[in-house]
Amino acid sequence: MTATVAAGARPGTSRPLAGTGILLRFALRRDRVMIPVWVAVNALMVLSMPGTLEGLYGTAAERAGLVRQMETNSSLRAMVGPLFDDGLGALTAWRVGVYAAALAAVTSLLVVVRHTRDEEESGRQEVVASGMVGRRASLTAALLAAGAANAALALVVTAGLAGLGAAGAVAFGLGVAGVGMLFATMAAIAAQLTESARLARGLTAGVLGGAFVLRAAGDSATADGSSVLTWLSPLGWLENLRPFAGERWWVLGLLAGAAVAQGAVAFLLAGRRDLGMSFLPTRPGPAAGRLATAGALAWRLQRGAVAGWSAGFLLAGLVYGGMTEGAAELVGDNEQARGIIERMGGQAAISDAFVSAMIGMLGLVAALHVVSSVLRLSGEETSGRAEPVLAGAVGRLRWAAGHLVVAFSGAALVMLLAGAGFAAGHGRDAGAILGACLVQVPAVWVVGGVAVLLHGLLPRAAAAAWAVAGAVLLLGWVGPALDVPQAVLDVSPFGHLPKLPGGEMRWPPVLVLLLIAGVLVAVGLAGLRRRDMST
Repeated sequence: MTATVAAGARPGTSRPLAGTGILLRFALRRDRVMIPVWVAVNALMVLSMPGTLEGLYGTAAERAGLVRQMETNSSLRAMVGPLFDDGLGALTAWRVGVYAAALAAVTSLLVVVRHTRDEEESGRQEVVASGMVGRRASLTAALLAAGAANAALALVVTAGLAGLGAAGAVAFGLGVAGVGMLFATMAAIAAQLTESARLARGLTAGVLGGAFVLRAAGDSATADGSSVLTWLSPLGWLENLRPFAGERWWVLGLLAGAAVAQGAVAFLLAGRRDLGMSFLPTRPGPAAGRLATAGALAWRLQRGAVAGWSAGFLLAGLVYGGMTEGAAELVGDNEQARGIIERMGGQAAISDAFVSAMIGMLGLVAALHVVSSVLRLSGEETSGRAEPVLAGAVGRLRWAAGHLVVAFSGAALVMLLAGAGFAAGHGRDAGAILGACLVQVPAVWVVGGVAVLLHGLLPRAAAAAWAVAGAVLLLGWVGPALDVPQAVLDVSPFGHLPKLPGGEMRWPPVLVLLLIAGVLVAVGLAGLRRRDMST
């Protein structure tokens, strides 16, 4: 598709933003489930924290002691950042700021890539571009959709935290939204540079992971966020905004300036390439040798994502493993904090309970990986790339099996590498820690099975698997802190897993989860075999 056709040769389409409003309404309609779910998960995580922290550190003396502990506890600073004030608002920004910003960044990059590079891969953008639509309208609509999601998050968070201080609430809400928009424009650039949505998402997520590592390294070195490494990370900019602790409003200018600059680059690149093309094209080659089978092709398509997730989980295991003793020291005699960790990690010694809780959190994140990998089937089908494969001597089940083997074995691999990182960082109990990580796999597979079921029976609703993963993430992250009844926590497959290390290994729930995952996959594949393929 040439640039002339992309721009539109019909009257009225010479305007680069023509049709933006219509495309924006269409994007918001398509994301009417995904955006509200992700915004709700993020907002609930933030707004549930003040009550939890008030229960944990109810007196001024306890909060002042926490500030002193954080000044000397480099492990915990690496995990959640420095603490600048003992007020409840400052504690809330300290405890969830990094994670809220990271979640906003993930939401933004998913939205932007979905409405730019995904549309070009599927061929829908070619149809849209043939009408009265400007060549930059799709990119503009995608960024506006991400902006709407971040604006909604900022409004909800600001309103919810206003009682702790209006200025701090505004600063925190705008800071989280600013990080989200920074990664939205970064994803827009990646969508111009790469030829696949998968690679665009992977590159942006890789930058986000690097930003977390830089911030963690910088915060472990200094107690006031002044490290150069911290300032090199957008997540570090949020903490240096210092909501509820003497706000530095000029930091918002950094976030806004960087987002605008990246957006300008994305628009410049969008105007210089043909529709469907990229500045980093994929190298073509014959389907021979290592690509001669459906499974080998699936591995070739997903190996980059598996490698990225594997490296991230290994690094997370190393970081969290090194924090174990520091976390035990921070909890100390605080019964409320101990209770939350024990609800997440079991009734074992506090160090084992902390390790179990952190491994459980990584299991929840691994559920996002398996959903992303399974939904690669949807991308291949809607883009038309599955048709040439299925036109040969490859059946639907064999084609799907190649991708599912990569998805489910990849989930087990990332958890195994997380365990290796934990064992190396913790320095002991390697066998017990590896076992605790592998116990998470059946629950991860159940979430992956739901994605297979939706793709096989309701292909147009397959993206709802993200909502399922988000709900599971919300229950696992926020439920224990809010003292949610166990019956509600048991809605998540992760609520039935034994709390390892330190707890008793119980095989029946693990085997039941494996059976449920197998049934979900089997029913999904049966539906895929019988329904019409998407066009």
